[in-house]
Amino acid sequence: MISKIGLPELLVAFAVALLVFGPSKLPDIGKAFGRGLREFKDATKEISQSVSDAQEEEIV
Repeated sequence: MISKIGLPELLVAFAVALLVFGPSKLPDIGKAFGRGLREFKDATKEISQSVSDAQEEEIV
């Protein structure tokens, strides 16, 4: 079952993160999360490109 995350869930998650980590650590955590997402996106793009290249070589 796929569930969608709405505004109330995001607000609760933010409030819990604020209580657990404190306001001074949240920017650092956000930056680290953003870097991780960017690296994941780049890696999936690279893998996708490798698969496409392999399929093109197979056809030729």
